[in-house]
Amino acid sequence: MTGSGSGGQPLISVRDLFKIYEVGTQTVPAIQGIDLDIQAGEYVAIMGSSGSGKSTLMNMLGCLDTPTSGSYHLNGTEVSSLTDDELAEIRNREIGFVFQTFNLLPRSTAAQNVELPLIYAGIGAGERAQRVARAIDSVGLTSRASHKPNELSGGQRQRVAIARALVNHPSLLLADEPTGNLDSVTSDEIMEILGSLNARGHTVVVVTHEDDIAARCRRVIRLSDGRVVSDAPVVV
Repeated sequence: MTGSGSGGQPLISVRDLFKIYEVGTQTVPAIQGIDLDIQAGEYVAIMGSSGSGKSTLMNMLGCLDTPTSGSYHLNGTEVSSLTDDELAEIRNREIGFVFQTFNLLPRSTAAQNVELPLIYAGIGAGERAQRVARAIDSVGLTSRASHKPNELSGGQRQRVAIARALVNHPSLLLADEPTGNLDSVTSDEIMEILGSLNARGHTVVVVTHEDDIAARCRRVIRLSDGRVVSDAPVVV
């Protein structure tokens, strides 16, 4: 089961979004007036070189940071002015994160890492076990569920991270440079998994600086100097 936009509205709707950082006496604009809609079920790459604003935009889409001005609706909720506690709640309910560095707990098994968001959400033990098993199976790691991260390859660790991102049935799967620490063969495997998840209805947004990774998505949004400079479907 995946989330969807309310009443036909976009899952993500951003209007006139700005993020300005204060650095000493200087103001540094990181995001400058972005307008953006992403529909439920899309598979989108956000691209840009270092300093383009893509990481800042990802942090705002992921409710890890708030804009200086403008609006951001996620699944019908205006999140721009939420408190830190409210942001934490919507992150756990609506967003599954996949990070370049995996962010797994080293002393916990794969299954225990996947289970964490369910514990935070207050899900009972029986349902937790069922959801964890399904999530791990969806990334092909059932036989490695009891292994700890140091017993897994880089690709297997990223699969665990994807399973953890999926286990709460989020509206949005947000992947930040998900293949950045992987070799090309393993990168292909991870992108195949993300593609298959999108084919099953998951909304997937991949932040990347690599053209070959973006080409695996269905739509590419390119940023430069905090602005959208192109937004087009991938031509297959």
